[in-house]
Amino acid sequence: MTQGKNNRTILVTKEKAQTSRKWFVLDASGKTLGRFASEVAKILRGKHKADFTSHIDSGDGVIVINAEKIRVTGAKEAQKIYYYHTGAMSGLREVPYAVMKSRKPDYIIRRAVKGMMPKTRLAEAQIKKLRIYKDDKHDMVAQQPVSVTL
Repeated sequence: MTQGKNNRTILVTKEKAQTSRKWFVLDASGKTLGRFASEVAKILRGKHKADFTSHIDSGDGVIVINAEKIRVTGAKEAQKIYYYHTGAMSGLREVPYAVMKSRKPDYIIRRAVKGMMPKTRLAEAQIKKLRIYKDDKHDMVAQQPVSVTL
């Protein structure tokens, strides 16, 4: 909701939000993981727009390039561990940050962004507009993405 002329409130509809959707290209090279993920989450939710409405998916799409060049501060490079469970008994697995960065650098950014999104069905739909690429090449030219520097 935003204030229009004569203090009338202007509602953002679902259809209007979908037609005004844009795609942004963000370069992750040299960026700090948490600060970068919070900016991506803000764009996915639509909080960067003046007509942000919390219950409507008015966010834009985000293309992240150079995911393997993201960095963390402090001792997280050696101490951060990603956990997952295989589903079998005693199936808890631990993967250190350095190993995960070499195997799946897109998982690191996706998990950080997902952790900053609300835990709702709307956020699940918004996270689907996130595309992460390992290097600087992407195949999303049809969406006419706009390059943004943070």
